[in-house]
Amino acid sequence: MIAADPDVYSINFQSLHKELNMKKRNTTLLASAILLGLSSLTAQAGNIRIAMSSYSDNTRPWLEALARDYEKANPGDKVKVEVGSWENMQQKLQAEIASNNPPDLAHVATRWVGDFVNDGLVEPVDNYANAVFKDQFIPAFLKAGNINGKPYALPIAASVRAMFYNKDMLSKAGFPNGPKTWDDVIAAAKKIKATGAYGYGIQGKDLDTDTYFYYALWSMGGDVLDAGNKAAFNSPTGVKAATLYKSMIDQGLTEPGVAGNTRYDLHNLFKQGRLGMVISLPPLAKEIAKDAPQLKYGITGVPNGGKDITFGVTDSIMMFKTSKNKETAQKFLNFMFSKTARLKFDQGEGFMPVTREVANDPVFKDDPVLSEFVTLLPNARFAPLVAGWEDSAQAVTNALQAIYQGKAEPKAALDKAAAEANTKLNKK
Repeated sequence: MIAADPDVYSINFQSLHKELNMKKRNTTLLASAILLGLSSLTAQAGNIRIAMSSYSDNTRPWLEALARDYEKANPGDKVKVEVGSWENMQQKLQAEIASNNPPDLAHVATRWVGDFVNDGLVEPVDNYANAVFKDQFIPAFLKAGNINGKPYALPIAASVRAMFYNKDMLSKAGFPNGPKTWDDVIAAAKKIKATGAYGYGIQGKDLDTDTYFYYALWSMGGDVLDAGNKAAFNSPTGVKAATLYKSMIDQGLTEPGVAGNTRYDLHNLFKQGRLGMVISLPPLAKEIAKDAPQLKYGITGVPNGGKDITFGVTDSIMMFKTSKNKETAQKFLNFMFSKTARLKFDQGEGFMPVTREVANDPVFKDDPVLSEFVTLLPNARFAPLVAGWEDSAQAVTNALQAIYQGKAEPKAALDKAAAEANTKLNKK
């Protein structure tokens, strides 16, 4: 298990700004080195295919425009763009791998990387990225794609999770600055329920369902896996966390039909002013600005259950070993991580910057919403990059759905999930 080191994951954008200024005398050299490519390999014309999951309506236009701009700058090279949903991407890639036809580059949840590496499918970053290129990334986010100290994926999107709360609802409930503990969440949710709205949103369907459980588990001092990479989420602390959520559901303090609700369902309820509290990621602020600009909301940390924690997340770009045009893929990656491209992507999607140069741009350095998330980084926990992690996560999700629907008791459901997870974790 790759443990998250809080010191490693803390970021000071002001320090980065000073560092960037100190390196001004090397700007010309740095820019020239990056433009030369990710490695010493000679770039050759070729065709590549990139598969990307969609975050919003901005994702496809951004990637298609990037591909067109790249082709104009590199006559003879062709980039085929495929944009699909997160829910289907993993299955799509697995089917293409089975037919020996994966894309050259794939946009994946970093938590998937361990399984792809275990199967020998991923080209290590060090095989195509030189030191100058890698140095442009914020170290914390580049390290998130490391396995046994070796990088296998490049971070394309990064975030940590925080509690979004409806200011009007929480002020009337007696928590004008948002909830700080799980007891606060329950107390506020009870008062919000009395008004006819929903208190706290719990995701119960699709990718990240297990993550919503880890918020409570980690905050109470529990772990997902133990030191031997075996399931630990069924510990007494895990049972306590699951019982907390089930109790809130039984009391009607959450939205109805938890087991059928995705992250996007929770976002919509919050934007409609029908949900008081939801833990989510920075892009929700972009959604609110677009869809519900009059909504008054605040941002605070994940509720404390004894410890201050948050969940740190990166999504990544990885190169398949089977790519027949690695040189072209290298050049395109270089183009993708240029400052101009990254500014458009991060601004359009609402993510935190992954490169130093973009992090020091005034657009982000002075952003009031982003700064709220930055303060949470020192306490970030990241999903472990171990083989079988996705199977383990699915086992947890299945258990949670059974618990939320009243089909199983928390301890029995989590014990069953742990037994299933342990048959998958770290298997070669």
